[in-house]
This record gives sequence, structure tokens and C-alpha cells, in this order.
Amino acid sequence: MSKIMLVDDAAFMRMMLKNTLTQAGYSNFVEAQDGADAVAKYDEEKPDLVIMDITMPNMDGLQALKTIRGNDPSAKVVMCTAMGQESMVVEAIKSGAKDFVVKPFNAERITQTVNNILGK
Repeated sequence: MSKIMLVDDAAFMRMMLKNTLTQAGYSNFVEAQDGADAVAKYDEEKPDLVIMDITMPNMDGLQALKTIRGNDPSAKVVMCTAMGQESMVVEAIKSGAKDFVVKPFNAERITQTVNNILGK
């Protein structure tokens, strides 16, 4: 069963993602509240996929992406971004992100992205 790490400093955004993915049949989640938390938990939990916000306190999503991919080049990370952060998305893709989703979330897009990456 695939383990998905949800990383966002807003608890309600993690909850929305979890609800969307639960409806799509996923049930194994790990949550992190910022990039530093995600980096620490990634090593412990070894998730199959990370869905991570770009803008967070302590360590932003781009720094966390680079650190996680530096430690595990096969890490699968999808970035979440608000509208208007296109330059950050380009940097995230160059840094190894597999894809990105835009807030406010479209449930079908998230499910499709996760299914594609996890091979469902």
C-alpha cells in the first residue's frame, strides 16, 4: 500500500488533501507541517510520494525538495502552489519535482496526478 506524505503549514490544506485521496482509495498518510519537518519525517517514514506546499515557514518547499532529493534521488515529490508562483514551479521541476498542482485544489487533478505517479 502506498504511503503518501502531505506537507503544508495549514492543517486544513492537509485535511483537504487527505480527504480527496481517501476518496480515491488511499489510506496510508504521514503529515508534516513545514519543510524541516518533512525532511526529518521523510528519512523515518520513506513515503512513496510527497505532496508538498512551496510556501512554508522554517524551510520552504523548494529547500525541502532539494534536501529530500539530495538524500534520495528516487524520491517522488509533487509541489503545491498558489496561482502566480510559476517561477517557483519551474525551479521545483528543475530540482526534481515530478509534477505540481495549483491551489485551490481540483480533486480530479490531484487524484489523477497521484495515480499517474504511483502507477494506479
